Amino acid sequence: KRRKLCYNKDKVPKKKNYLKIERIKYMTKRNKILFILAFFSTQLIFSASSNYYSANTSVNEVKISQMPKIGSADLKEIGEKIFRNEAAGKKENLVYWNSGENFPSLGIGHFIWYRKNQTEIFDESFPKLVDFYKVNNIKLPKILQDNRYAPWTSRDEFLKDKSSGKLDELRDFLYDTRDTQVLFIYKRLEASLDKMLLQTSDKENVKYQFYRVSNSPNGLYALIDYVNFKGEGVSETERYNNEGWGLLQILEYMKGRETGKSAMDEFSAGAKFVLERRVKNSDPKKNEKQWLKGWENRIETYKIK
Repeated sequence: KRRKLCYNKDKVPKKKNYLKIERIKYMTKRNKILFILAFFSTQLIFSASSNYYSANTSVNEVKISQMPKIGSADLKEIGEKIFRNEAAGKKENLVYWNSGENFPSLGIGHFIWYRKNQTEIFDESFPKLVDFYKVNNIKLPKILQDNRYAPWTSRDEFLKDKSSGKLDELRDFLYDTRDTQVLFIYKRLEASLDKMLLQTSDKENVKYQFYRVSNSPNGLYALIDYVNFKGEGVSETERYNNEGWGLLQILEYMKGRETGKSAMDEFSAGAKFVLERRVKNSDPKKNEKQWLKGWENRIETYKIK
Protein backbone atom coordinates (compact mmCIF):
# COMPACT_ATOMS: atom_id res chain seq x y z
CA LYS A 1 0.00 0.00 0.00
CA ARG A 2 2.83 2.34 0.83
CA ARG A 3 4.47 1.44 -2.42
CA LYS A 4 1.25 2.26 -4.21
CA LEU A 5 0.93 5.55 -2.37
CA CYS A 6 4.48 6.34 -3.34
CA TYR A 7 3.69 5.96 -6.98
CA ASN A 8 0.71 8.22 -6.52
CA LYS A 9 2.87 11.00 -5.22
CA ASP A 10 4.21 13.74 -7.51
CA LYS A 11 7.83 13.16 -6.58
CA VAL A 12 8.67 10.66 -9.30
CA PRO A 13 7.22 12.65 -12.22
CA LYS A 14 8.91 15.74 -10.91
CA LYS A 15 12.19 13.88 -10.88
CA LYS A 16 11.66 12.77 -14.49
CA ASN A 17 10.82 16.31 -15.52
CA TYR A 18 13.90 17.56 -13.75
CA LEU A 19 16.11 15.05 -15.61
CA LYS A 20 14.46 16.01 -18.87
CA ILE A 21 15.08 19.68 -18.23
CA GLU A 22 18.66 18.98 -17.25
CA ARG A 23 19.15 16.96 -20.41
CA ILE A 24 17.72 19.76 -22.51
CA LYS A 25 20.03 22.20 -20.78
CA TYR A 26 22.96 19.88 -21.44
CA MET A 27 22.00 19.46 -25.07
CA THR A 28 21.54 23.21 -25.47
CA LYS A 29 24.90 23.91 -23.86
CA ARG A 30 26.59 21.26 -26.02
CA ASN A 31 24.97 22.69 -29.15
CA LYS A 32 26.18 26.14 -28.19
CA ILE A 33 29.71 24.83 -27.77
CA LEU A 34 29.52 22.98 -31.08
CA PHE A 35 28.13 26.08 -32.74
CA ILE A 36 30.93 28.23 -31.32
CA LEU A 37 33.54 25.68 -32.40
CA ALA A 38 32.01 25.48 -35.86
CA PHE A 39 31.91 29.26 -36.10
CA PHE A 40 35.56 29.70 -35.16
CA SER A 41 36.60 26.83 -37.43
CA THR A 42 34.85 28.56 -40.30
CA GLN A 43 36.60 31.80 -39.44
CA LEU A 44 39.98 30.06 -39.37
CA ILE A 45 39.32 28.42 -42.74
CA PHE A 46 38.14 31.74 -44.19
CA SER A 47 41.17 33.53 -42.75
CA ALA A 48 43.55 30.92 -44.16
CA SER A 49 41.84 31.13 -47.54
CA SER A 50 42.05 34.91 -47.45
CA ASN A 51 45.72 34.78 -46.60
CA TYR A 52 46.34 32.31 -49.42
CA TYR A 53 44.42 34.50 -51.86
CA SER A 54 46.26 37.55 -50.60
CA ALA A 55 49.62 35.85 -51.02
CA ASN A 56 48.80 34.71 -54.54
CA THR A 57 46.64 37.53 -55.90
CA SER A 58 46.88 40.74 -53.90
CA VAL A 59 50.66 40.81 -54.20
CA ASN A 60 50.29 40.68 -57.97
CA GLU A 61 47.81 43.53 -57.81
CA VAL A 62 50.28 45.60 -55.76
CA LYS A 63 53.08 44.83 -58.18
CA ILE A 64 50.95 45.68 -61.16
CA SER A 65 50.41 49.21 -59.86
CA GLN A 66 54.07 50.18 -59.69
CA MET A 67 57.29 49.76 -61.60
CA PRO A 68 59.64 47.23 -59.94
CA LYS A 69 63.00 48.21 -58.56
CA ILE A 70 66.02 47.43 -60.69
CA GLY A 71 69.53 46.75 -59.47
CA SER A 72 72.70 48.17 -60.97
CA ALA A 73 73.76 44.75 -62.31
CA ASP A 74 70.45 44.27 -64.14
CA LEU A 75 70.61 47.82 -65.48
CA LYS A 76 74.14 47.22 -66.72
CA GLU A 77 72.99 44.06 -68.50
CA ILE A 78 70.18 46.01 -70.18
CA GLY A 79 72.73 48.64 -71.21
CA GLU A 80 74.82 45.97 -72.93
CA LYS A 81 71.75 44.72 -74.79
CA ILE A 82 70.99 48.25 -76.01
CA PHE A 83 74.64 48.61 -77.02
CA ARG A 84 74.29 45.47 -79.15
CA ASN A 85 70.95 46.58 -80.58
CA GLU A 86 72.14 50.03 -81.62
CA ALA A 87 75.86 49.66 -82.23
CA ALA A 88 76.26 45.89 -82.72
CA GLY A 89 78.30 45.94 -79.49
CA LYS A 90 81.22 47.56 -81.33
CA LYS A 91 83.17 50.42 -79.80
CA GLU A 92 83.77 52.15 -83.15
CA ASN A 93 80.00 52.36 -83.71
CA LEU A 94 79.54 54.60 -80.68
CA VAL A 95 80.30 57.51 -83.01
CA TYR A 96 78.19 56.87 -86.08
CA TRP A 97 76.39 58.57 -88.97
CA ASN A 98 73.92 56.38 -90.85
CA SER A 99 73.77 56.58 -94.61
CA GLY A 100 70.61 58.40 -95.63
CA GLU A 101 70.33 60.32 -92.36
CA ASN A 102 71.10 63.98 -91.80
CA PHE A 103 72.63 63.74 -88.31
CA PRO A 104 75.13 61.69 -86.29
CA SER A 105 74.08 59.07 -83.73
CA LEU A 106 76.26 58.76 -80.65
CA GLY A 107 76.62 56.45 -77.65
CA ILE A 108 75.04 53.10 -76.80
CA GLY A 109 71.58 54.46 -77.57
CA HIS A 110 72.67 56.18 -80.79
CA PHE A 111 71.46 59.47 -79.36
CA ILE A 112 70.70 62.06 -82.06
CA TRP A 113 72.74 65.29 -82.23
CA TYR A 114 71.64 68.14 -84.51
CA ARG A 115 73.51 71.08 -85.95
CA LYS A 116 72.54 74.57 -84.82
CA ASN A 117 69.12 75.59 -86.18
CA GLN A 118 68.63 72.15 -87.71
CA THR A 119 64.97 71.04 -87.78
CA GLU A 120 64.01 67.37 -87.98
CA ILE A 121 60.96 65.35 -86.93
CA PHE A 122 62.86 63.14 -84.48
CA ASP A 123 63.50 64.02 -80.85
CA GLU A 124 67.08 65.19 -80.23
CA SER A 125 68.42 63.27 -77.23
CA PHE A 126 72.20 63.75 -77.17
CA PRO A 127 72.20 67.28 -75.63
CA LYS A 128 69.99 65.91 -72.83
CA LEU A 129 72.55 63.18 -72.20
CA VAL A 130 75.32 65.80 -72.04
CA ASP A 131 73.29 67.71 -69.44
CA PHE A 132 72.92 64.46 -67.49
CA TYR A 133 76.71 64.06 -67.47
CA LYS A 134 77.06 67.58 -66.12
CA VAL A 135 74.49 67.01 -63.36
CA ASN A 136 76.47 63.92 -62.32
CA ASN A 137 79.78 65.86 -62.35
CA ILE A 138 81.30 63.75 -65.11
CA LYS A 139 84.11 65.49 -66.96
CA LEU A 140 83.36 65.89 -70.65
CA PRO A 141 85.77 65.40 -73.56
CA LYS A 142 86.93 68.56 -75.31
CA ILE A 143 84.55 68.28 -78.24
CA LEU A 144 81.57 68.34 -75.87
CA GLN A 145 83.02 71.16 -73.80
CA ASP A 146 83.44 73.29 -76.92
CA ASN A 147 80.24 72.43 -78.81
CA ARG A 148 76.63 72.63 -77.76
CA TYR A 149 75.57 71.64 -81.28
CA ALA A 150 76.95 69.05 -83.67
CA PRO A 151 79.96 70.70 -85.35
CA TRP A 152 79.79 68.82 -88.67
CA THR A 153 77.96 70.17 -91.69
CA SER A 154 77.82 66.83 -93.50
CA ARG A 155 78.29 63.08 -93.12
CA ASP A 156 81.46 63.24 -95.21
CA GLU A 157 82.99 65.79 -92.84
CA PHE A 158 82.08 63.59 -89.87
CA LEU A 159 83.61 60.48 -91.45
CA LYS A 160 86.76 62.38 -92.25
CA ASP A 161 87.18 63.39 -88.60
CA LYS A 162 86.47 59.85 -87.51
CA SER A 163 89.03 58.27 -89.83
CA SER A 164 91.67 60.82 -88.79
CA GLY A 165 91.30 59.98 -85.08
CA LYS A 166 89.72 63.30 -84.09
CA LEU A 167 86.74 61.47 -82.60
CA ASP A 168 88.75 58.91 -80.62
CA GLU A 169 88.47 60.84 -77.36
CA LEU A 170 84.69 61.11 -77.76
CA ARG A 171 84.43 57.43 -78.69
CA ASP A 172 86.48 56.33 -75.65
CA PHE A 173 84.47 58.58 -73.36
CA LEU A 174 81.19 57.11 -74.61
CA TYR A 175 82.53 53.58 -74.17
CA ASP A 176 83.73 54.24 -70.61
CA THR A 177 80.42 55.84 -69.55
CA ARG A 178 78.01 53.18 -70.83
CA ASP A 179 76.55 52.71 -67.33
CA THR A 180 75.72 56.41 -67.15
CA GLN A 181 74.03 56.26 -70.52
CA VAL A 182 71.73 53.37 -69.63
CA LEU A 183 70.86 55.15 -66.36
CA PHE A 184 69.95 58.20 -68.46
CA ILE A 185 67.63 56.05 -70.61
CA TYR A 186 66.09 54.47 -67.51
CA LYS A 187 65.33 57.92 -66.09
CA ARG A 188 63.66 58.78 -69.37
CA LEU A 189 61.44 55.71 -68.99
CA GLU A 190 60.53 56.68 -65.42
CA ALA A 191 59.35 60.08 -66.66
CA SER A 192 57.54 58.66 -69.70
CA LEU A 193 54.32 57.44 -68.08
CA ASP A 194 53.17 60.89 -66.95
CA LYS A 195 53.87 62.28 -70.44
CA MET A 196 51.88 59.49 -72.07
CA LEU A 197 48.93 59.86 -69.69
CA LEU A 198 48.67 63.53 -70.65
CA GLN A 199 48.34 62.54 -74.31
CA THR A 200 46.08 59.50 -74.28
CA SER A 201 42.31 59.22 -73.91
CA ASP A 202 42.76 55.61 -72.71
CA LYS A 203 44.53 56.49 -69.47
CA GLU A 204 43.58 53.50 -67.30
CA ASN A 205 44.51 50.95 -69.93
CA VAL A 206 47.82 52.66 -70.81
CA LYS A 207 48.77 52.84 -67.14
CA TYR A 208 47.83 49.19 -66.57
CA GLN A 209 49.73 47.97 -69.63
CA PHE A 210 52.82 49.96 -68.62
CA TYR A 211 52.93 48.24 -65.22
CA ARG A 212 51.86 44.92 -66.71
CA VAL A 213 54.88 44.89 -69.01
CA SER A 214 57.31 46.31 -66.45
CA ASN A 215 56.38 43.53 -64.00
CA SER A 216 56.92 40.78 -66.56
CA PRO A 217 60.24 39.00 -67.18
CA ASN A 218 62.18 40.95 -69.82
CA GLY A 219 59.66 43.77 -69.42
CA LEU A 220 61.94 46.49 -68.11
CA TYR A 221 64.46 45.74 -70.84
CA ALA A 222 61.74 46.03 -73.50
CA LEU A 223 60.42 49.33 -72.11
CA ILE A 224 63.85 50.89 -71.58
CA ASP A 225 65.05 49.82 -75.01
CA TYR A 226 61.92 50.90 -76.89
CA VAL A 227 61.59 54.32 -75.27
CA ASN A 228 65.14 55.01 -76.43
CA PHE A 229 64.62 53.27 -79.79
CA LYS A 230 61.41 55.01 -80.92
CA GLY A 231 60.51 57.41 -78.12
CA GLU A 232 57.50 57.89 -75.86
CA GLY A 233 55.15 58.48 -78.79
CA VAL A 234 54.01 61.88 -77.50
CA SER A 235 55.83 64.20 -79.92
CA GLU A 236 53.50 65.78 -82.47
CA THR A 237 56.30 65.80 -85.04
CA GLU A 238 56.94 62.05 -84.77
CA ARG A 239 53.88 61.17 -86.84
CA TYR A 240 53.09 59.95 -90.35
CA ASN A 241 49.47 60.52 -91.40
CA ASN A 242 48.85 61.62 -87.81
CA GLU A 243 49.81 58.17 -86.48
CA GLY A 244 52.78 57.62 -84.14
CA TRP A 245 55.05 54.65 -83.53
CA GLY A 246 56.27 55.21 -79.97
CA LEU A 247 55.74 53.46 -76.65
CA LEU A 248 52.34 55.09 -76.15
CA GLN A 249 50.97 53.63 -79.38
CA ILE A 250 52.07 50.12 -78.34
CA LEU A 251 50.42 50.40 -74.92
CA GLU A 252 47.19 51.66 -76.51
CA TYR A 253 47.26 48.61 -78.80
CA MET A 254 47.49 46.21 -75.85
CA LYS A 255 44.34 44.89 -74.13
CA GLY A 256 45.41 41.78 -72.17
CA ARG A 257 45.52 41.46 -68.37
CA GLU A 258 48.04 38.74 -67.52
CA THR A 259 51.71 39.40 -66.85
CA GLY A 260 54.49 37.16 -68.10
CA LYS A 261 54.77 35.58 -71.53
CA SER A 262 51.39 36.76 -72.80
CA ALA A 263 52.26 40.36 -71.88
CA MET A 264 55.60 40.25 -73.68
CA ASP A 265 54.12 38.53 -76.74
CA GLU A 266 51.44 41.22 -76.95
CA PHE A 267 53.99 44.02 -76.44
CA SER A 268 56.12 42.61 -79.26
CA ALA A 269 53.06 42.26 -81.51
CA GLY A 270 52.11 45.87 -80.73
CA ALA A 271 55.62 47.11 -81.56
CA LYS A 272 55.57 45.22 -84.84
CA PHE A 273 52.14 46.64 -85.68
CA VAL A 274 53.04 50.29 -85.09
CA LEU A 275 56.36 50.01 -86.95
CA GLU A 276 54.79 48.30 -89.95
CA ARG A 277 52.16 51.05 -89.95
CA ARG A 278 54.92 53.66 -89.83
CA VAL A 279 56.60 52.18 -92.90
CA LYS A 280 53.27 51.97 -94.70
CA ASN A 281 52.55 55.66 -93.91
CA SER A 282 56.06 56.88 -94.73
CA ASP A 283 57.19 58.63 -97.90
CA PRO A 284 58.29 55.86 -100.31
CA LYS A 285 61.30 58.00 -101.27
CA LYS A 286 62.70 57.50 -97.77
CA ASN A 287 62.69 53.73 -98.30
CA GLU A 288 62.04 53.03 -94.62
CA LYS A 289 61.12 49.48 -95.54
CA GLN A 290 64.85 48.72 -95.67
CA TRP A 291 64.99 49.09 -91.86
CA LEU A 292 61.90 47.03 -91.03
CA LYS A 293 63.54 43.60 -90.88
CA GLY A 294 66.19 44.84 -88.46
CA TRP A 295 63.55 46.53 -86.33
CA GLU A 296 61.51 43.34 -86.15
CA ASN A 297 64.58 41.29 -85.21
CA ARG A 298 65.14 43.70 -82.34
CA ILE A 299 61.51 43.38 -81.22
CA GLU A 300 61.88 39.60 -81.10
CA THR A 301 64.41 40.02 -78.27
CA TYR A 302 61.58 41.36 -76.07
CA LYS A 303 59.80 38.00 -75.99
CA ILE A 304 60.28 35.40 -73.26
CA LYS A 305 61.93 32.40 -74.88
